[in-house]
Amino acid sequence: MDSIALTRAHRLITVQLVASAAALGTLAGHLLAGPFVAGFAGALAAVGSWAGSAYARRRALAEFRRECDAAADDGYAEGLAQTVLIGIATYQAAVFPIEPGSVSEEEAAARRRVAYGISAYDGLPHQVRASAAAALEAIDHGLDPEPARRALRDLATTVYEQRGR
Repeated sequence: MDSIALTRAHRLITVQLVASAAALGTLAGHLLAGPFVAGFAGALAAVGSWAGSAYARRRALAEFRRECDAAADDGYAEGLAQTVLIGIATYQAAVFPIEPGSVSEEEAAARRRVAYGISAYDGLPHQVRASAAAALEAIDHGLDPEPARRALRDLATTVYEQRGR
């Protein structure tokens, strides 16, 4: 639910609350002292319920916006971590191809630039950044694909553990 829909729903509830409070105040005032007190009690109940509702809406919307911003930040970091994993996995596939000679040097260099570029983004959690650096180092310095596979597996585990934090 977006902020506009939440505000509209809260305003509709406020209208119903104010109308109910005015009706109850009018009825109570009429039963206790007559028409003048009924009007005064109804107006007072309506103003009081409107003021309380406006205060509550302001606080509720502020909390809603904080939660939305936090969720957006978390989602951005999770998406970025997934992108790092995919970028490094494609770089690993270029360095250690299944068919020898199937990946050109230019393509491997391009995938390396992309993997390093994505891994340097500021929004990455520290654990993912450290694991990505280890994976990139294993791919760059290894002639054996097994340490690179282990490092990529560790990166995938780190990315998975970061979800929902």
